[in-house]
Amino acid sequence: MTRTPPIGSHLSRRDLITGALAAGLTLPLGLAGRAEAALVTSSAEAAPGTGLPLGSGAPRMVLPAPTGPHPIGSVALRLVDRSRPDPVAGPGRYRELMVSVWYPARDVARYPRGVWLSDPLLRALLEFNGIPAGSVGGPPVTAGHVGAPVQRSGGRLPVVVYSPLAHDQRADTTIVAQELASHGYLVVTVDHTYDAFVEFPDGRRLSPVDEPSLGAPDFADDLPYVLDCIGRLAAGRNPDADGRTLPAGLAGAPDPGRIGMFGTSKGGTATALVMSTDSRVRAGLSLDAPMEPVIATDLDRPFMLMTADYGRDTAPVAQLWSRLTGWKLNVRACGAVHNAYDDYQFLLPQIGAAVGWSEEVLLSWVGTLRPDRAVRIQQAYPLAFFDLHLRHQRQRLLEGPSPAFREVRYLP
Repeated sequence: MTRTPPIGSHLSRRDLITGALAAGLTLPLGLAGRAEAALVTSSAEAAPGTGLPLGSGAPRMVLPAPTGPHPIGSVALRLVDRSRPDPVAGPGRYRELMVSVWYPARDVARYPRGVWLSDPLLRALLEFNGIPAGSVGGPPVTAGHVGAPVQRSGGRLPVVVYSPLAHDQRADTTIVAQELASHGYLVVTVDHTYDAFVEFPDGRRLSPVDEPSLGAPDFADDLPYVLDCIGRLAAGRNPDADGRTLPAGLAGAPDPGRIGMFGTSKGGTATALVMSTDSRVRAGLSLDAPMEPVIATDLDRPFMLMTADYGRDTAPVAQLWSRLTGWKLNVRACGAVHNAYDDYQFLLPQIGAAVGWSEEVLLSWVGTLRPDRAVRIQQAYPLAFFDLHLRHQRQRLLEGPSPAFREVRYLP
């Protein structure tokens, strides 16, 4: 959710923030001070300065419903890579990751729907970004029914792995994950520990750290083990480090021969880095990634860019584009800024209304792309990309401008 001022803007967001401070306005996300290594506070505690718990007196945020024919299930897993020391935790500590698995489900009525983020983690995320948590309602309820059985009427499920924004959390593109799952995909979203707001089954809650800083290569280093665990799951084994019971039908559900990946910002860069070294990922999608560092070799598998702040007028993205020797496509939505292709484009207006942001401050963070149109773009384009390259179904949406999406430009 944290933001970088745009490159080449006539009026940078930093200028807008300075004006907001002078006017006494509440700051938007991304303008808090440096992250600190900290455990997230208990959900029973009040937000600082308000005396109110999260959600008291304010409406709960909402997410749009997915459009696919399948109800959705979800489950969280803890993965521990015992072959890799953790780059932050220090000697003797193995790399530990939390992931969520989203999938088409059946018999969902008996299973509760999960929340986008727990109250304590949402509070930490808001306060990290300078927002008084007591002014904001509770987290959205997702479409995922926790622990519901898997629907596998059509055989094994194509897989998509997701890597999120820096200093954020794995739910930040739930709109896309739910949309894919509702159309029959198994989606695995990853928290990169120590650069994420994350909660473990034993109750530990961690927030991002600045030192040592994790870059896109560190994100990329996490993902081969996630792919290994998908392989174990495909073979009928349980990859959860605690051996917790999996939802019925999940073991054996993934198709290891049809794996795609996408990521937002730093996670989009990690997607390209993983694909440059790991042939298990057959297709990759980047949501406005800075692409630093650039991959060192040509990439001959399908790759798509959905750009906003980080377009091909920036050298790293242009260099990445020149390395793509297979199928490739670059689209950009008019009025889009960095959060255009993730949940924050839809959630930030709700937060801004609760907190009282001025229109100028809100527009500096969501641009002029309407949230309802952003949702349609988020639902349509990633699904079309993975349907084309993992299911080999023709997608006219990716062949040129569409009258249904007049704001989307197809860049040569």
